[in-house]
Amino acid sequence: MRSLAVFGLAALLEIGGAWLVWQGLREHRGWLWVGLGMVALALYGVVTTLQPDAAFGRVLAAYGGVFVAGSLLWAVVADGFRPDRWDLLGAAVCLVGVSVIMYAPRGS
Repeated sequence: MRSLAVFGLAALLEIGGAWLVWQGLREHRGWLWVGLGMVALALYGVVTTLQPDAAFGRVLAAYGGVFVAGSLLWAVVADGFRPDRWDLLGAAVCLVGVSVIMYAPRGS
């Protein structure tokens, strides 16, 4: 349960931070938005270290799937994006990958 919460918070910080930088630069909202985005992106790096699994490569690989699904969700909420069935299928495949990478039974 803890790792899912960490993945969720990490996604919120990374996707939100990138969105803030995008808004600041591409949508001309200013450097305050860029600065807030940079802070959020730095916090993403900190939050990721809170994963219970100590294998950096495994955690980051699994997080990639969370990022894909979270990015689509962010786009729906923040930008009014309407994913098609292929977007949804791709996100589902990614989340299955997260489950396999992070939660498959492993011998010690």
